[in-house]
Amino acid sequence: MKVEEGRSRVIIERMSPEIDGGAFPIKRIVGDRVVIEVTAFTDGHDAISAVLLYQHGQEPNWCETSMLPLGNDRWRAEFVVSTVGPYHYTVMAWVDHFKSWSRDFAKRAAAGQVLTVDAQIGQQWVEAAVKRATGGDAAALQTYAEQLRGNEAQSTQAAAAPALADLMYRYAERFCPSVYSPELSVTVDRERARFSSWYEFFPRSCAFEPDKHGTFKDVEARLSYVADMGFDVLYLPPIHPIGRSFRKGRNNNVVAQPGEPGSPWAIGSSEGGHKSIHPELGTLEDFQHLVQAANGKGIDIALDLALQCAPDHPYVMEHPQWFRARPDGTIQYAENPPKKYQDIYPFDFETDDWQALWEELRSVVQYWVDQGVRVFRVDNPHTKSFNFWQWLIPTIKANYPDVLFLAEAFTRPHLLYRLAKAGFTQSYNYFPWRNTKGELTHYLTELSQTEVREYCCANLWPNTPDILAEILQHGGRAAFMSRLVLAATLGTSYGIYGPAFELCDNVPIAPGKEEYLNSEKYEIKRWNWDSKDSLRPLIARVNQIRHENLAFKSNDGLRFHQTENEQLLAYSKSDADGSNQLLIVVNLDTRYTQAGFVNLALDQLNLDPTQAYQVHDLLSDARYLWQGSRNYVELNPQVMPAHIFAIRRKVRTEQDFDYYL
Repeated sequence: MKVEEGRSRVIIERMSPEIDGGAFPIKRIVGDRVVIEVTAFTDGHDAISAVLLYQHGQEPNWCETSMLPLGNDRWRAEFVVSTVGPYHYTVMAWVDHFKSWSRDFAKRAAAGQVLTVDAQIGQQWVEAAVKRATGGDAAALQTYAEQLRGNEAQSTQAAAAPALADLMYRYAERFCPSVYSPELSVTVDRERARFSSWYEFFPRSCAFEPDKHGTFKDVEARLSYVADMGFDVLYLPPIHPIGRSFRKGRNNNVVAQPGEPGSPWAIGSSEGGHKSIHPELGTLEDFQHLVQAANGKGIDIALDLALQCAPDHPYVMEHPQWFRARPDGTIQYAENPPKKYQDIYPFDFETDDWQALWEELRSVVQYWVDQGVRVFRVDNPHTKSFNFWQWLIPTIKANYPDVLFLAEAFTRPHLLYRLAKAGFTQSYNYFPWRNTKGELTHYLTELSQTEVREYCCANLWPNTPDILAEILQHGGRAAFMSRLVLAATLGTSYGIYGPAFELCDNVPIAPGKEEYLNSEKYEIKRWNWDSKDSLRPLIARVNQIRHENLAFKSNDGLRFHQTENEQLLAYSKSDADGSNQLLIVVNLDTRYTQAGFVNLALDQLNLDPTQAYQVHDLLSDARYLWQGSRNYVELNPQVMPAHIFAIRRKVRTEQDFDYYL
């Protein structure tokens, strides 16, 4: 124990938020308030003061703000993060002798005790502060010191002056303060880290001419299709050369027929590896032009980071030590029994040459960052070393703090959450398999209202090239509509795999399987992009609603409300000050009309039970006048399975008529 620590009397504990004892940062986006609470107390009856200290990682000096007592030794303060990058925060607290004196002096005065000596003690504290103060503050403190030397009326009045308390706090001695350890941190990202709408398609299926392999120029021509639907991230499956050895054929056949393109996730051939582009997609210059064109439309191009190799990837020949050898001398291919992926060799993160492997994989990310990519979707990150991600992501973000990483973590909760702690910006999750009212309520409450919200941002996907959920298979068009609304409004970030989604492709490879028949993973598809039956208009409207309503940009205001029909799910979202409030009601039955009463928690919505209010359906533009907590809804899933209501309160104008705002 250091000498000064022996005289530090304040105990600081139970900092919140704090992830695993400070081992990992919390996450915020630019403009967020970071609210900190802590328990701080001292022995005996002395009063204490506490300040929250914070700084951006590139700033040399700490800022501070006073902490306010909440009662029962709990304190709170907040600061706003204004810059992308790491922030640090801690709490300092000390025994505040002047505050203790002032409190006790007031009690003695109220009891009619003689205050001469007590006033002299206070005078000493104030005179000591004069030496630390400057300018007008020093003069003001000197005046208070003189008043404390005056008669009892003068000293009592001076001791109770709020201005004196403020000055004494400002120039407190902070004798032997206690500082919370360890110092904690915040990772601050741009807004897209939390609020984003993702669209995935295969570049090779984007050609405008039949029987052609799509190119980056075709993708560029499809950007308006994506932008018009309101998406701001376009995710492309791997764009690298595809291996020929053990290439998979149509419907994952273990033998590919001549001309079959193989899976983009089987990366690498004689034409190159992770830093190369599939020759039929175009050139590096074409890709760079695509990135710039997308950015011009407000769209980030997200690349797939699949850290695995096809058998004929150059790494396999050049660095065989990076792969696990089997007893027969062959390399272990990827497996998820009973599934076999003979066309993919996973890296061995237990190799003795792990440091060189790590550096090479980091250079892959750096290469694409240098091409202008700022978003990566990472394939199966939970099958790679957690330590690797905890090293890689901060290494990249140290120089490029605007880079974002989405984890394809369809895995157990502890693995998913550990990846988020390790630095992943967003994560896939169990949403595709949460269908009932109870399942959705429980799961989204866990994601948005527990400690998980401090470090994990869920990205909700109803479908992916790997996942055709059972509800989409059997629910038809109504299921696609309801899952769209749920994904887009329950979470701040969501995504769809298209055009399969908007065209309601729902045919599985076999009964009981969640894989697509004629999966685009193994063949080039010819989509009817302009189908009159497409859900494009609905998707565009939902995304427009998301962007126009601040409440959808945070999960803090997500609250579930009771319904008297288990097939109806009701929840609300509100912005920080409650000025933007949305109520969403979804019919979870994809076949039949469901009706019933929604019981709103009016206190959560700050609604007066005696006043009428309007709910404006932003999907249909219909308006309804409601009053009180219990109101009727009816939803036909074949027409529209959801309401997205804007809640509007009555406002009386100077012209003496009412409207709803």
